[in-house]
Amino acid sequence: MTKDFTVPPVVFPSGGSPAITNVQQRRAPTAPYQPPRPSGSSSIPFMSFDIGSTAAASSATQAGPFGGTIASSSSFGGGSSASFEDEEPLLDELGIHPDQIWRKTRSILNPFRINQTVHKDSDLSGPIFLYLALCLFQLLAGKIQFGVILGWVVVSSIFLYIVYNMLAGRNGNLNLHTCTSLVGYSLLPVVILSAVSLFVPQGAGPARFVLAAAFVLWATRACSNLVVSLADGGDEHRGLISYACFLIYTLFSLLVIF
Repeated sequence: MTKDFTVPPVVFPSGGSPAITNVQQRRAPTAPYQPPRPSGSSSIPFMSFDIGSTAAASSATQAGPFGGTIASSSSFGGGSSASFEDEEPLLDELGIHPDQIWRKTRSILNPFRINQTVHKDSDLSGPIFLYLALCLFQLLAGKIQFGVILGWVVVSSIFLYIVYNMLAGRNGNLNLHTCTSLVGYSLLPVVILSAVSLFVPQGAGPARFVLAAAFVLWATRACSNLVVSLADGGDEHRGLISYACFLIYTLFSLLVIF
């Protein structure tokens, strides 16, 4: 036996189907409120900030590992500019002093009046400059001798160091760094010889030898005077020190001549 149930009719307010009604009732999500932009401006928002206020507010103190306090500041503008002004020049940080190099080089130019006081503080920036100048002039002459000249400079410095300390014994106070500086600065006459030899013809053999001998004596006198004046007890062995310097700069002059 079946029973009939009465179902009330479903009435839609809009008179359409439920699927269409739900679609119409859905709304697209709205973006947060943004101020209106002028026409032609970029769509990407730009956040501005004040550098000065950030630098002033970024200073703080931190606890140190041993109970103290460490002041730390991270700034983008004011602190960094002040630190750059307080820093030393780049050449001074690298240990290169052009005024000192010029005074030492100028003291070698006069072989009869060499100023020994400017050579008390030894450095290697000036000898490296003279070494590169000698290699450049040799390169202009068609001789690639960068490694040979550098090796001879090192061997000559060690040779002079050993000779002096063997003569002075326990009283020797000339270190290897000072020997390298003196040998390098006294290389200036050989550098001048290398530059002058570019204008001397190859056929003038005797003239080249006489010119080389004059420059070798110049370099020998300069180096021996500096070693004797800066080292203790050098006056007693001036002749042997001069002979060692003469051998050193004779080898360099042979590179220039041949």
